[in-house]
Amino acid sequence: MKYSESLKKNRDFQQVYSEKISYANKYLVMYIRENHKNQNRLGISVSKKVGNSVIRHRLTRLIRECYRLHEESFRRGYDIVVIARVSAKEKGYHEMEKALLHLARLHKIIDQGS
Repeated sequence: MKYSESLKKNRDFQQVYSEKISYANKYLVMYIRENHKNQNRLGISVSKKVGNSVIRHRLTRLIRECYRLHEESFRRGYDIVVIARVSAKEKGYHEMEKALLHLARLHKIIDQGS
């Protein structure tokens, strides 16, 4: 069952950034903002500093897949922006999954059992 959609507009990203609620770890930075809806909206940002378009797209797909497989565990009603850091460039699925879930726990938007 799908509980979320994508953040696409720059204005939406800026609104999430303006809340200044963020946590970071070695590979990712996560910003959140309540959206008062019954679903989450996920935005993923990977800078050109991270690598070429192939690497950036791979990281985007990796983060989106990590979220998709765990989205039932996430509390609903948030806009979530995930930013990949340069150190995430060479990492695989398990490192990204661990980093994403770690940040979700810090934000308290995921069930602790996950």
